[in-house]
Amino acid sequence: MKDSFIITGFFILGLILGINKFLPKFLMENTFSTYALYLLLFFVGISMGSDKKTWFFFFTKSLKLVFIPVSIIIGSLGGAAAVSILLKGITIKEALAVGAGFGYYSLSSIIIAELHSEALGMTALLSNISREIMTLVLTPFFVKCFGPLSPVASGGATAMDTTLPVIAKFSGKEIAAAAVFSGFVLTLITPFAVTFILNF
Repeated sequence: MKDSFIITGFFILGLILGINKFLPKFLMENTFSTYALYLLLFFVGISMGSDKKTWFFFFTKSLKLVFIPVSIIIGSLGGAAAVSILLKGITIKEALAVGAGFGYYSLSSIIIAELHSEALGMTALLSNISREIMTLVLTPFFVKCFGPLSPVASGGATAMDTTLPVIAKFSGKEIAAAAVFSGFVLTLITPFAVTFILNF
């Protein structure tokens, strides 16, 4: 859990500095976090690409990899439907639309806000951001208790970008290859799934 506390600590520190405007203006106005993410993904790509075991795993298990995003879709939608029963004021349809974001908060929240309401769009934004943060912070715990594929499931669509470095570190390079595939599939499906559910 040491790494989780370090990640959480840096996030909270950045949050405090950003809120209180303690940072230089050029840092506040530019998207350095995006460039840092690109650089991090570049190094993860080099690490995965140079490891022959990763490619062997990817090509020998390619058929089985399909079951990962399918399982995540079923689990996410099933969980969202179950939660809607416990929450008052939200229908199963609305909960399914939020769940169909699969962690892709930026796009899913916009679609939901346009097709349904800003309130539900904000709910989707917070829900899917929480999914990403939870994966970043709790991946060591997930891997230890539920296995190496668990952070791929919790990360959803983000498993191919923002949560990929932490997945690669704690689950291994082979699982990172599966995470890229799963995240890519979920990213493609999200806009269609959300739109279909809200228009059904």
